[in-house]
Amino acid sequence: MLGNDATYDAFSADARKLYWKQADEGYFRFGVDAWWADCTEPFEADWNGTVKPDAATRARINTDESKKYLDAEHLNAYALMHTRGLYEGQRGADPHRRPVVLTRSGSPGQQRYGAVTWSGDVTATWATLRAQIADGLNFCMTGNPRWSCDIGGFFVGRKEQWFWRGDFPAGCDDLGYRELYVRWLQFAAFLPMFRSHGTDTPREPWRFGDLGDTTYETILAFIRLRYRLLPYLYTLQGWEAHRGYIGMRALAFDFRGDPAVYDIDDQLMIGPALMICPVTEPMYFGPGSIPITGSTRTRQVYLPAGCDWYDFWTGERHTGGRTIDAAAPLEHMPVFVRAGSVLPLGPVMPHADEMRNAPLEVRVYPGADGRFDLYDDTGDGFGYERGEFTYTSLRWSDAEARFLVEAPTDAGGAIPAYRDFRPVVVGTRGGLGPSELTTDDPTVHYEGRPVSHLIR
Repeated sequence: MLGNDATYDAFSADARKLYWKQADEGYFRFGVDAWWADCTEPFEADWNGTVKPDAATRARINTDESKKYLDAEHLNAYALMHTRGLYEGQRGADPHRRPVVLTRSGSPGQQRYGAVTWSGDVTATWATLRAQIADGLNFCMTGNPRWSCDIGGFFVGRKEQWFWRGDFPAGCDDLGYRELYVRWLQFAAFLPMFRSHGTDTPREPWRFGDLGDTTYETILAFIRLRYRLLPYLYTLQGWEAHRGYIGMRALAFDFRGDPAVYDIDDQLMIGPALMICPVTEPMYFGPGSIPITGSTRTRQVYLPAGCDWYDFWTGERHTGGRTIDAAAPLEHMPVFVRAGSVLPLGPVMPHADEMRNAPLEVRVYPGADGRFDLYDDTGDGFGYERGEFTYTSLRWSDAEARFLVEAPTDAGGAIPAYRDFRPVVVGTRGGLGPSELTTDDPTVHYEGRPVSHLIR
């Protein structure tokens, strides 16, 4: 134990082993296989929250408290060692299940221990939602690719503590909060981890309206879209493990030749194809369900130069290097896809493993040649460290209007790839929004040998 006799010493190998022993006996052996490592600061001296300190004062308050029990040079590494203990403990107990640790504090290199860091107990305000975008981008710029946030904010109402300052004491019964929650969920549906959590109000989808209500139907639509995006999002995780890729990207990562993107902190790339543009202002209701009048229900979006862009929902093509007013009704968050993108989508399904081998819809966005190296593995365990994974290269030849499937030269995987793909050129016969192709669309059968399909 550390000097306060209430916090275990994560820097001690014996203490980590004992911590895991208790976690194993109480949870893991009964089927729990993911961990929520809250309060990994490990000290929070201003939790009473009677006076809001400035940032420097707050840092000093908590640091001074920590110094009583822990050497100052170790403070920021506590979460790293704590997640290490959980990771090594679970991996030693069962090498067939990958550890996942959700942790409130971050440290460089923490991702090696299956850690996802979330932004803490934030408040339910529109200003907070906007700040979360930059928060996540700055976090990922440090080289840690896994970041998350509490959808809808943690503190929704108000209490005496300075940090408990949400704008919606009525919670999900407030039409203003329903709008904020929907916009937050739309943003989070594309993040490395998608999770709704907080206090003060329920979060189940049916708490936000009845069947047919826009808020309820939009929440369901984006949950379904998240499942459809899993082949794409899982590939980004594979790239992170094998290629050092960062999936949640500031625009300057991909468009460094366009100075106009350098200061944009409310748009971001998710992988090479998708640019998401969260809505961070109310358009329908304020706090207390007060209607907003005169809203245009659009948001300005800058389209980076150097390529054309497609509206994900309508298929409309736009020239890059300019700002447009993008339609942003409650049902849609503006999402744009770079020309030349090859975007794999899975089926709508209730859980991730239900239809692992289902045919994948592959949307092609013409205007440039494109390639996407689709990653797959067994979905659990550590075979991927021994080469038990597959890269399948999905390519688009723009001049020939040809879709090609082949194994990339750097694959090296031991798992043979057998998969059916259903390509569609966006703007010709579908491939818009969350809609799925019909059974009449052609299927390309890939059996480990190169195959091509001409799309008319």
